[in-house]
Amino acid sequence: MRKEERYKGILEWFQTHVPVAETELHYDGDPYKLLVAVILSAQCTDKRVNQVTPALFEAFPTAEVLAASSPEVVYEYIKSVSYPNNKAKHLVGMAQTLMEKFGGQVPSDVKELMTLPGVGRKTANVVASVIFGEPTMAVDTHVFRVANRLGLTLNSRTPLETEKELTRFIPKELIPIAHHWLILHGRYTCLARKPKCLECGLAPWCLYFSEQQ
Repeated sequence: MRKEERYKGILEWFQTHVPVAETELHYDGDPYKLLVAVILSAQCTDKRVNQVTPALFEAFPTAEVLAASSPEVVYEYIKSVSYPNNKAKHLVGMAQTLMEKFGGQVPSDVKELMTLPGVGRKTANVVASVIFGEPTMAVDTHVFRVANRLGLTLNSRTPLETEKELTRFIPKELIPIAHHWLILHGRYTCLARKPKCLECGLAPWCLYFSEQQ
């Protein structure tokens, strides 16, 4: 099967069967809240982050309030997530930089987002895509695994290589939702240890499935 055929079949299946796909992080449509939630979600489940953020957002509803706090105070709200010490420092630093450089407004540009403490390429791509609809592809472990198994990214060995390959073949207008398609597919169907191949509608186009037969 040619790569173009594989992409076409997979994207059409998702469009038909998963017309709505969104982040599972709770952020009330607020760019600042999404940025905080995505920073917290690094190597942590969205479920855990969603348990922590209500109290956190009540205490720090804006970047201005968060910037005036300290990592020690923020830590008490996020201590149940992974790496809470580092993330508390990053959150306060991020808020301070937002105030100093961007007037408290979350920028839409990936490079500008990456100047914020705690914001790497993946986090920047998520915010640019989810909030601003930019054609950026955030590659987490789910996207990396699913894209490789399906045969969308045969020779990609790093998240950046995967990102470049996916954005090359997926139409620009579909990239923001395709990010969620791949994440959710990896989270609920194409599991790391035991993928649910017999339940998967993508089997006809899946390289991994064809190799198991």
